[in-house]
Amino acid sequence: MNRPFCFLLPLLSLLLLSPLLRAQPKSGPAPTLANDPKMKPFIDGLMAKMTPEEKIGQLNLVTVGFDVTGPVLSKDVDANIRKGLVGGVFNTFTPVAVRKLQELALKESRLHIPLMFGYDVIHGHRTIFPIPLGLAASWDLKAIEQSARIAAEESTADGLDWVFSPMVDIARDARWGRVAEGAGEDPYLGARIAEAMVRGYQGPANDLTNPNTVMACLKHFALYGAAEAGRDYNTTDMSRQRMYNEYLLPYHAAIDAGVGSVMSSFNDINGTPATGNKWLMTDLLRRQWGFRGFVVTDYTAINEMVAHGVGTDAQVSALALNAGIDQDMVGEIFLKNAAQNLASGAVSKAQLDAACRRILEAKYRLGLFQDPYRNVSPARATATLMKPEFLAAARDIARKSLVLLKNERNALPLKKTGSVALIGPLANRQKDVLGSWSGAGDWKQAVSVEQGLRAAAPGLRITYAQGANIADDPQMLERLNAHGGELNLDKRSSEEMIREAVQVAQAADVVVAVVGESQGMSGEAASRADIGLPGQQLELLKALKKTGKPLVLVLMNGRPLTLAWENQNADAILETWFAGTQAGHAIADVLFGDYNPSGKLTATFPQVVGQVPLYYNHKSTGRPYAGTDKLDKYKSRYLDVSNEPLYPFGYGLSYTSFQYGKPELSKSTVLPTETLEVKVTVRNAGSYDGEEVAQLYVRDVVGSVSRPVRELKGFQKILLKKGESKTLTFRLTPNDLKFYNDSLAFVAEPGDFQVFVGGNSRDVQTAAFKLAAR
Repeated sequence: MNRPFCFLLPLLSLLLLSPLLRAQPKSGPAPTLANDPKMKPFIDGLMAKMTPEEKIGQLNLVTVGFDVTGPVLSKDVDANIRKGLVGGVFNTFTPVAVRKLQELALKESRLHIPLMFGYDVIHGHRTIFPIPLGLAASWDLKAIEQSARIAAEESTADGLDWVFSPMVDIARDARWGRVAEGAGEDPYLGARIAEAMVRGYQGPANDLTNPNTVMACLKHFALYGAAEAGRDYNTTDMSRQRMYNEYLLPYHAAIDAGVGSVMSSFNDINGTPATGNKWLMTDLLRRQWGFRGFVVTDYTAINEMVAHGVGTDAQVSALALNAGIDQDMVGEIFLKNAAQNLASGAVSKAQLDAACRRILEAKYRLGLFQDPYRNVSPARATATLMKPEFLAAARDIARKSLVLLKNERNALPLKKTGSVALIGPLANRQKDVLGSWSGAGDWKQAVSVEQGLRAAAPGLRITYAQGANIADDPQMLERLNAHGGELNLDKRSSEEMIREAVQVAQAADVVVAVVGESQGMSGEAASRADIGLPGQQLELLKALKKTGKPLVLVLMNGRPLTLAWENQNADAILETWFAGTQAGHAIADVLFGDYNPSGKLTATFPQVVGQVPLYYNHKSTGRPYAGTDKLDKYKSRYLDVSNEPLYPFGYGLSYTSFQYGKPELSKSTVLPTETLEVKVTVRNAGSYDGEEVAQLYVRDVVGSVSRPVRELKGFQKILLKKGESKTLTFRLTPNDLKFYNDSLAFVAEPGDFQVFVGGNSRDVQTAAFKLAAR
């Protein structure tokens, strides 16, 4: 699963910071979880009947069923449900399985309190969409919201009340496997996607009693994506100013959107595990941001604070509860220690009651007290799961997520006649197109690249050769297969496999090489120190290049990869991530030109792994390197590679081309209360109709503290027919110019600003304005 203790601020700091943090701008007119006036008296009455043990039981989330995402399986579940010692269950779905456990709670426990059922629905339930990094690359908020809406429809039809999504952690280190699960490196875009996902899951009205809405869970709170060295579960250490300016915005946006629950993260922050941090879970989340839902830990995160070195089982149990944790996932540490903590005074009755109340309130808002079997209908499941309109949406959303990284000599789109050599270990892999965290998706119903190409072009002669294994390291394969990889090692030598692939390529008009990672090489506990193509795949590509045939690469991966040779030598490169159930059809649509690619990167691709963490919105140094004088030694640079990325944030090509005019500003000087309009004309100068993502960036040139060289502040995805022009209007509000200064005051400082508009963060048109003092 996905799951962190923060630093403890001195009391004086808390008093100073509280009003400043409350002043942080909300991301929009967000709905809130509706409060039924009958809820409080109902729960008051129920809690008056509960023993301390039964209250503690509501804080216990157990796992029963199909997936194990950690080292522990809950024990004696049936007996504990009968005793009222279980509040919720995860990894159990289907109407039959859910009904069995729900009946146990309702018929055999003393107070008949219903269970709630949760699951890791990350990018789809039965119908699987692109991994979240791929969804983000669509820059299409309506499509992203639709993917969550369909996931809600399917998961509720399959017995679920609760999904452990969205993951909104900002990630800038491609070595970290869980970069696959988030929206990338930018806080503004991440915030907009967080809002869209919450709306999709919980519905625009946030009415969780609606039978096709599901409670979302914001994760991982907080700063999990900043793990040192890109190694999962590792420590995070950063200044408060950096937190507020660069990392916290997506979490806050999801809270403002009304998300029903929050998951604590595994990492420690500035020395304190997040799961035991009262400042993080209570002062910031509840008091300053106004969060009204409940907080669940990640998988055994309370128990793991013992390994962090902050206490014994009993001590970390009290630490977590006092910090504001409401439910323990799988560890059963509250079940074992909370009564003792209560008796010793380590935990107060009021703290226990508050946690219990928040769990019961969530069940009330879900409508479980009114209809505990609301999501238990085999007929509804049959009618809903993977229905044709869901599959059609999955195909369309997958197409939107694909990013064209290179296209020279009109290598793409392909013709549907002639011959293609389809090469590579991922070309016919149905399992891998689903990616990590593929929920209840059935890989046997997924469409591979080979299946998609054959279906789209029956008149095209396609010849397949594997060419290489996904990985050749026996230990790597053993690790991947131990967790569902199902990877078979071809016993032939790499030379034999490459020789066969070259023969196939020589007989074809064009080579399509499908290369990258298997689904298990990204996601949780899947950090990689080398983020190039694994195994002998690069050697395969070098051999294919020597044939002289046009070489088209189709990448499948869950993170930015290092692709320096590939970028220099391939004729075309299409980034497809792990595109989900309809991946093969979507990829074929783009390769054959039935859909013009429009995706843009939301995570920077480095030239080499030594550049990471690498991200567009970095700060300047006192010795910035302009890249013009190769002998200019005493600048912030590398000796062996340029500072530039291989592909910058926001980058992505099309089969057509777009031209940007110079931005026109409504004013050259704006007052602190005024909105600035930025107009720019975009023209489709190519020979295809196409979609473009126009991006607006800002730079605060001089600040009381150093500011990023560029920050995303807006984007618009537009369709332009060939030859068509359109003038776009962006609006920069006063809040768009603000930041947290050294005192953590949220301010806009008078002075010079730059505006950048373009199709990515590098290739832009520029204008300038001043912000007046008053």
